[in-house]
Amino acid sequence: MSDWKIRRAPTIQTELEVPGDKSISHRAVMLAAMSNGPCVIKGFLPSEDCMATVGAMRSLGVAIEVADETTLIVHGMRGVFTAPTGEIDCGNSGTTMRLMAGILAGQPFRSRLVGDASLSKRPMRRVIEPLTKMGAKITAEGKDGRPPLVIEGGKLKPLQFVSPVASAQVKSAVLLAGMFAKGKTSVTEPTQSRDHTERMLEYFLVRPQKQGLTVSVFGGQTPESREFRVPGDISSAAFWLVAAAAQPRSRLLVKNVGLNETRTGVLAVLVRMGAAIREVIDAQAEPIGVVEIQGARLKGTEIKGAEIPNVIDEIPILAVAAALAHGKTVISDAGELRVKETDRLAAVAMNLRLMGAQVAETEDGLEIIGGTPLHGARLDSFGDHRIAMAFAVAGMFAEGETTITGTECVNTSYPNFYATLEKLLKQPTEAQTRVITSLPTR
Repeated sequence: MSDWKIRRAPTIQTELEVPGDKSISHRAVMLAAMSNGPCVIKGFLPSEDCMATVGAMRSLGVAIEVADETTLIVHGMRGVFTAPTGEIDCGNSGTTMRLMAGILAGQPFRSRLVGDASLSKRPMRRVIEPLTKMGAKITAEGKDGRPPLVIEGGKLKPLQFVSPVASAQVKSAVLLAGMFAKGKTSVTEPTQSRDHTERMLEYFLVRPQKQGLTVSVFGGQTPESREFRVPGDISSAAFWLVAAAAQPRSRLLVKNVGLNETRTGVLAVLVRMGAAIREVIDAQAEPIGVVEIQGARLKGTEIKGAEIPNVIDEIPILAVAAALAHGKTVISDAGELRVKETDRLAAVAMNLRLMGAQVAETEDGLEIIGGTPLHGARLDSFGDHRIAMAFAVAGMFAEGETTITGTECVNTSYPNFYATLEKLLKQPTEAQTRVITSLPTR
């Protein structure tokens, strides 16, 4: 359905699982395609974004079987791909386009990466510049370094790249290109970004080196084909975690969710705001576990600096939490949000105001005075999945009916979001929650 209609929700007392991690699903398909044989990927997220990566790899000659809805068998080609017969459609996925640029930079043929109207507005110079220094020829056909991208790959040279931004996509594009260069390629970031790529390289028996904020890889290595399990997406879980955190007496258990420390900043923020959180972690290629959260009267906080890369996708839903909290929340150093699927800072500010919240927009963030009761409104998703889902949660706390328009975009990351929302809007069944008593509160 294109529009969602939401009313105030009852107290949450339940447990749930979330779909596979989007960032990890992309990378699993790419590394499996570069491996030396068949890889079984379980827990794959079959969203539009991740299927764009599947389509991109298939266009390069990679055989990918769909065993069931969340299981793929990817037949690795040792990083030696065939030239595509047409353009490679990345859909709405910036991850697909930027990481594929790294892979295609090392291929001895010409390729053209295209995307939808939203992706065609997103900046690509941040990957074009380092990949060009490595020897690839990349032309951005759009204005100011925007897609489509034409890539003429070939023999690459290693690069010691100091990134001006903490970006897992930039880091990953350079490291993937470095797999095709002779010698050592390094990426140094100003602060720590998500480390999924380096973790997964190690899992597939490519040995990256890490020292401080620098990660390096030696070219010429071939990933070893292995079975891989994708954990649930903590960024998807964040919407339900906030919904529970802002409701006193609520309790939510999220199972089989990824708990990579470069992604769990949302838990730390909610603890600062007053929520009680416990977690069980099973250390695997990617840490996975169980999170229990109990709601409370939240209070305002500051979200800034080195914490921002860890919570960049969760800022829209944390802004909703701030509007529901008591006191002032200041979000800064988040200018990156202005070049996502939409200008997320502007979109969040506009929708919060329409619901009656007090919010001021700054150049790189938001200032929100929480505690004012929210009221239902007709809100635009702006074609951005995280805006749509964040304000669906806001609607769970608002008086009257909230309508979210243009919600088809949610299929890019969480196709079953509305089905889960409907369950939470109904009266919860009794005794659904179990408590993790062996862990201390964060």
